[in-house]
Amino acid sequence: MRKRSHIVKNVISIIILIIAIVITSKIYRKYNYNDFVKSVSEIGKTNFTRDSEEKYSKMDSYKIENIDYTDAIFSQKISVIPNRPYKVTCKVKVQDVENLDNTKSGGAHISINGTTERSRTLTGTSDWQDLTFYFNSKNRTEVNIGFRLGGYSEKSKGTAWFSDFQVEVGIENTSNKWKMVCFIFPNIDVNVEVNGKQEHVNLQMTSDDIMSIRNNLSRYSTSISQICNNKMTIEYETYIISTPIRTLSYDEENGYYVSADDVYEYINSYVEKNSYDHIYVAFRMADKQKGNDILVNDWIGLGGMDYLGIGFSNIRMPDDENNYAYQYNNLFNTFPEEVFLHEFLHTLERNSKEYGYEVPALHDYKKYGYSENNIDGLKKWYADYMNCNISYAKNKIGLPSEIYTYKPANNASFTFSTKLDVFKEPKNIIEVIGNLGSRVRKMLFSHTSQDNS
Repeated sequence: MRKRSHIVKNVISIIILIIAIVITSKIYRKYNYNDFVKSVSEIGKTNFTRDSEEKYSKMDSYKIENIDYTDAIFSQKISVIPNRPYKVTCKVKVQDVENLDNTKSGGAHISINGTTERSRTLTGTSDWQDLTFYFNSKNRTEVNIGFRLGGYSEKSKGTAWFSDFQVEVGIENTSNKWKMVCFIFPNIDVNVEVNGKQEHVNLQMTSDDIMSIRNNLSRYSTSISQICNNKMTIEYETYIISTPIRTLSYDEENGYYVSADDVYEYINSYVEKNSYDHIYVAFRMADKQKGNDILVNDWIGLGGMDYLGIGFSNIRMPDDENNYAYQYNNLFNTFPEEVFLHEFLHTLERNSKEYGYEVPALHDYKKYGYSENNIDGLKKWYADYMNCNISYAKNKIGLPSEIYTYKPANNASFTFSTKLDVFKEPKNIIEVIGNLGSRVRKMLFSHTSQDNS
């Protein structure tokens, strides 16, 4: 009798233990983010859970629910090899995602936490789709990969599910040949705010404008290799995009300009297919002959921007038909391709700094004794800048020679690639229990270490 009672007690204990394990496992699976660290910009506006109902594959998806506008991210640090291309992919589903003030750079995306490096963003409502993020490790040995609903300086609300994470390292491209593209937008049709009032701006390029751009690109492809003593060469393509640019971006320093977000939907299919190393967008933003100059600021080109990791520059056509900025003329301008070179050098300047080099600022030519020539602009400055031949404090400074082989990561970098064993998660209940036990031990060890200290 006692033996039977003992057996019954053991069976009951085992059943209770199994129930406890199952309940603990379910709770753990719902809230476990493995080695990901959850972060929010504002407490109380975000719910992080694992979703066993809405999932792409067998594994529970990672769900971010922003009940109000905020920035939320879960991230994990991974080791990387310096100056290598990396690709992070996942599946994403979004529901009712919208950004504060209708900004374009927020939404569901992949990013490197603490930086502006990111993939494209997803908003609205859509079923599961692929999301890819390319980046170059530059001089880093570790990066913090994040899966985000919000943005570096944006806020979003809605729900996003992430699943099936994968990281690959590609093959380093050491060629000094850069593949560039110029997207020519003959039409702008935008609504902008000027002095608190909405203004509608509709502008067109002329056939002469388009010819000038193409002529200068041709000159540029030759002059850049001459100026840098063949440290780099370029090949380029041009595309005319007939669809008007419908939105413009704005900041206090530059006024209105065309950002990567403003043209993403028009050019991304070309960029993904052709793996460019630098992107130009050419357009008209004023026309004084028609009395329209409300968008004009004091620039004909903007550089130093990026299009999902690729250097991105604006080329603005002059607002006056008598302007010789893009016209070759022996008396007035023998270097009309200067704006293309200047804006690309902003990308090399930025890249150099991000790789850890100290380089002079591109606009500091006067500091080093250079001046702008009426005939060929700053050509002498660019030559010494690109060849590290600027005399300063008994040294020669400028761009490092290796920067010409440090190009952005793109699809071409992953023809042959290696998948990394990161972002692993338990696949069955035994691994769940083992993972849970490991975390408990880590937590106890951490507390013991703190107490001993």
